Amino acid sequence: MRSRRRNLEIFSLSFLDIISCGFGAVVLLVLISTYGESPLSDVESKAESLLQQVLQAEALAQELEAELTQAQEDAASKEVLLRRLAQMAAESRERQRAADAAAESLTEDVEGLELVQSSLERQKRTSISQPTRTERDEEVGGIPVDSDYVIFIVDTSGSMKEIWGRVTKEVENTIRIHPKISGFQILNDNGRHLLSGYTGRWIPDTPGGRANAIRFLKDWNSASNSSPVEGLEVALKRYANPNTRLSIYIFGDEYSGSSYDQVITTLDRMNSNRASGARLARVHAVGFLSNYSKGRFATLMREVTRRNDGTFIALPR
Repeated sequence: MRSRRRNLEIFSLSFLDIISCGFGAVVLLVLISTYGESPLSDVESKAESLLQQVLQAEALAQELEAELTQAQEDAASKEVLLRRLAQMAAESRERQRAADAAAESLTEDVEGLELVQSSLERQKRTSISQPTRTERDEEVGGIPVDSDYVIFIVDTSGSMKEIWGRVTKEVENTIRIHPKISGFQILNDNGRHLLSGYTGRWIPDTPGGRANAIRFLKDWNSASNSSPVEGLEVALKRYANPNTRLSIYIFGDEYSGSSYDQVITTLDRMNSNRASGARLARVHAVGFLSNYSKGRFATLMREVTRRNDGTFIALPR
């Protein structure tokens, strides 16, 4: 028996149902889907914002650190400056105290000088140094002039050379207040003689002898150390004698020794008669003011002259 062929229909009801359901599902998916921005884009934006804030914070921290470093350096510099100012203030107060003490000392010296200078002027006007006069004054302006011999110990350092004209003038004035003596000598503070030919003996006291000595003194070029110890030793060892009346004059502007005791001890040891204890020589001093004077010479000479029956004269500038 011959079978019959069955006709196939593509667009059957079942096929259309399937296609409709599928299409409806697609439409439904489209309808329920959202069209907003992706959450990932929002996260990236926030992350970029936070990164920018971090970078700004780091820059601010670096700026603040630099300002702190600069502030610390400024504070250290100001501290150093304050210490320097405090040190300068202390030094200034010390110099002021020294200046006040020196001014007080100079005031006392000037008062004593005025009397001596007035006496010297009177002596010059009356020409007591002329050889025709034979009277001896026992005292002129507070300085005893009863000695038979006179020794001048003159500081010949550089500071004295700057005022050498005044120095030689005062040596000449001092000789004049002694109207007549048996002899004299001129040494520098190191004990060197002005006239080497008269070493160990007296320069005769004649008008010519005085004039020649002053002339050589004006041109004398001999270095010294501004300490009269050596000159005093030479003067007392070679020329002091218990049987003669001797006066020693020390001329200077400053004392460079480390201690006053050396000068005072030397005089106490050498300027005394071992038998009687009396002084072998009167010791006077004449102080000058130079650019290097600090008052040490005046301090020392006040004590030296007081202990050795002498007089200290301080000259103004």
